[in-house]
Amino acid sequence: MPNPPTTPDLSSPLSLGRQLSARVLAILLLTLAVGLGAIAITLHLSWQLEGAGAAINAAGSLRMRTYHMALTLEHYAAAPDPGRIRSLRDERAQFDRTLTLLRDGDPARPLYLPDDPSVRLQFKQIEADYQHWVTRWLDPAIAGQALSDPVAARADLDRFVNRVNMLVMSIEQLNSQRTMWLRMSQMFLIALAIAGAVTQIYLMFLLIFRPLSRLRDGIARMAEQDFTVRLPVETRDEFGEVQESFNHMADRLAAAYGSLEKRVAEKTAELHGQNRELSLLYDVVAFVTRPQTSHALCRGVLERLVTWFDASAGSVRVIDPLQDTAWLISSIGLPDGLRDAERCRHPQECHCGAARYGQPVSVHMRYSALLPQLPCAEAGFAQVYALPVVAGESSLGHITLHFAQSRPMAEREKQLLASVGQHLGIALENVRLAARERELAVSEERNLMAQGLHDSIAQGLNFLNLQVQMLDDSLKRGALDEAHDAVPLLRAGITESYDDVRELLLNFRTRLQAGDLPGTLRTVIDKFRQQTGIAITLTLSGQGRPLLADAQLQLLFILQEALSNVRKHANASKVEVLLHNDTPLRLMIKDNGGGFDPARMAERAERHVGLSIMQERAERLGAQLQLDNDHGVTVTLTLPAVAADDAPSLSRQEYPHG
Repeated sequence: MPNPPTTPDLSSPLSLGRQLSARVLAILLLTLAVGLGAIAITLHLSWQLEGAGAAINAAGSLRMRTYHMALTLEHYAAAPDPGRIRSLRDERAQFDRTLTLLRDGDPARPLYLPDDPSVRLQFKQIEADYQHWVTRWLDPAIAGQALSDPVAARADLDRFVNRVNMLVMSIEQLNSQRTMWLRMSQMFLIALAIAGAVTQIYLMFLLIFRPLSRLRDGIARMAEQDFTVRLPVETRDEFGEVQESFNHMADRLAAAYGSLEKRVAEKTAELHGQNRELSLLYDVVAFVTRPQTSHALCRGVLERLVTWFDASAGSVRVIDPLQDTAWLISSIGLPDGLRDAERCRHPQECHCGAARYGQPVSVHMRYSALLPQLPCAEAGFAQVYALPVVAGESSLGHITLHFAQSRPMAEREKQLLASVGQHLGIALENVRLAARERELAVSEERNLMAQGLHDSIAQGLNFLNLQVQMLDDSLKRGALDEAHDAVPLLRAGITESYDDVRELLLNFRTRLQAGDLPGTLRTVIDKFRQQTGIAITLTLSGQGRPLLADAQLQLLFILQEALSNVRKHANASKVEVLLHNDTPLRLMIKDNGGGFDPARMAERAERHVGLSIMQERAERLGAQLQLDNDHGVTVTLTLPAVAADDAPSLSRQEYPHG
């Protein structure tokens, strides 16, 4: 795989002069400044033209006012009148205001004389001529004097009007020039707008549209898997960065695409290896979950590991924690000398035994001068790999794989072996627990059988033993009458013991069909009626709530034990059995016998096994057992709702006959 190109440093910021945004902004600001300058010049020219036009109007009004004052003055000279004097004063005041307006200007209108030296000089001459004409002709007339020389006055007036005309013409000439400049500035604005638009379009194309078009074409070619495409980097702005990044991406894609087939092959091989490992793990899990012996478990797992890892031999040893020895359970391809080697039986003397601490052990025989002395090295193996067999935190033993050639173990394979060791350890622990459960079941069954042979049979046999001793003594003494009296007693004791044995066999063989508790109760009651002849009734009530099968069986055993006590001890003629199958469940067995003596019952408590059996069965159900001694005995069993729903599911192995 070729080395990927160096990634360009895109994190460093561009200088302000290299940023595309800065350049575009500078161009826009320059265009705006030029446009605003041209507009300002146009506005200034327009302002001057408007002010000069107003000045022309004001200056033109001076001619009218001059002729008006001259006409009024001539009328006054012809016929002096105080009213015309007032008119002359008003006209002079208006004339003075117009001159003042032309001299000072009015920005609000706007009105002002052009800022030209010749215009200002002409205006000063007009002011001087006006003062001369006013002083020579107007002021004397206002003062009441007669017009001395009308012809001279008219000549001065004509010269003054001439100067006003020259002023107006000068202003008009200046306005004509400024109008030409205004039109030229407007034409310049039009040209500037056209040039600016063309320039901006060109710059946009050069700086933005062309790079975008190249980038779009490059992406289109790359979408067609043409990884040779590269973009020219002509600028160092943002588009230059994008183009460099595009070229770098193209280099990476070309390198990745070139090595894609190789990487796909590597990934395929890796997935194939993982699938093989998962297949082995699933196979081991499916195998160890089957019910089988410890030897078959170890043999099956060892065969799979030896085949999968292509090992030359393998073995499974289980550690005896009491004697601290490792016993061989199963082996494949192991030489006899190595299988029976004394050193391999002691974990502390063998390298494989270190696996009991929960960590795998790999031993290479050729890397140590001491190792060839080991049995594995003497047998010709180059490498030994031992993995612990654990269940929880307990180490049960180890699996050892022997290789004729050194074989490196990948980390994934070590994890696989560790998982296999855990599954085998759990399976061996389950086998041990199952054996322990069977042992406990047998012990419990023996205990139940011992409880079944309770005081009735023991007392009956003891009674028979006493009667046989008395019979033997009577025969030795020759007392045949006493011997004849003992024989019926012996026959009655044997019959009672036989009935007890039949009752126990009936209890052991009782089977309970699913959902048939009332029918089974009727069967037990019918047999009791046939065997004893005692009147017995069964009353059922409630909704028939479901009970676990083992809970129903315990209920049945308690009923059988209570009826057995009635037959043996109560001397009753009538028995009532009531089952209220609801919440709470209640079973009552009531007889009309003679009851029992509490003091005597307390003395015989240790020997009266029947009551203890009923009490133990009630405790297994989570129920309460109560005895009432009033006009007979009433046995009441009460099963609460929680106990009925969550009653423990007892193993069927407790009842091999039922």
